[in-house]
Amino acid sequence: MNSAARIEAFLEMMSVERGASQNTLASYRRDLEDAAQATGGRLADAGATDIRAYLGEIAQRGFAASSQARKLSTLRQFFKFLYAENLRPDDPTGTLDSPRKDRLLPKTMTEAETGRLLDRAALEAREAAQDGLAAKRMHALVEVLYATGLRVSELVALPASVARRDERFFVVRGKGDKERMVPLSSKARDAMRVWLAARETDAAAARSVYLFPAPSQSGHLPRQVFARDLKALAARAGILAADVSPHVLRHAFASHLLQNGADLRAVQQLLGHADISTTQIYTHVLEERLLRLVNDHHPLADPPQ
Repeated sequence: MNSAARIEAFLEMMSVERGASQNTLASYRRDLEDAAQATGGRLADAGATDIRAYLGEIAQRGFAASSQARKLSTLRQFFKFLYAENLRPDDPTGTLDSPRKDRLLPKTMTEAETGRLLDRAALEAREAAQDGLAAKRMHALVEVLYATGLRVSELVALPASVARRDERFFVVRGKGDKERMVPLSSKARDAMRVWLAARETDAAAARSVYLFPAPSQSGHLPRQVFARDLKALAARAGILAADVSPHVLRHAFASHLLQNGADLRAVQQLLGHADISTTQIYTHVLEERLLRLVNDHHPLADPPQ
């Protein structure tokens, strides 16, 4: 079995046994094919020296430490699979250290900026003509995203039944095919009801199982289209478009919850993070809140100037 065939076997295992999403599989494929090309098509037989040389090469190509670490993580999983399947006698990545990554704070939005974005979406939905489907859809999308903190892939693929049930909570299937319960605010439910009624006026959309249908290969709104339209909405709301994306709104959801007293474990569950360490990128919010708490309430704190 050559390297290409072993890569395919690994990807099949990740899909069938681990439930990896199509986006995750595509990322693994890119990383492995890049490494295979750098090792002359002999990736499956590469040694630790070959892998170390490859990591040095991608560093010279200008890849960030986080990207280098991701590629090494993919290679670790690939070689662990080969070893477990007796396709090679060792794991060449076992002695390699991961590139040191800087602790980056997540890009987010202030509560005031988020309010302006939502208000602009609501205004455009109200002022849209009777058939203003795009404006009503956008209002529903941003309200639901900020109310739930869904990943963009989870948001655009929501079933229409979520809106038809009109409940305060719904279950979403996320990464690794894991289910979690997320809340819906009254504003999000109202926006979804308006969008659902508008959606029913379009015969093709009304037949779709998706809440946000589109004539795409997936049958639902592509996440790239939503990201593009969200930036346009931000610009109309007077917010720098480069600072806004679906993932930034997800970060805003988490940051604003923590700023207002939510527990880190609860935020972990709402975001669908398998490991609390992933959620800990938001600890800077907790640190700021605790500092304010001490400064405001400790009897020996410095008095306000």
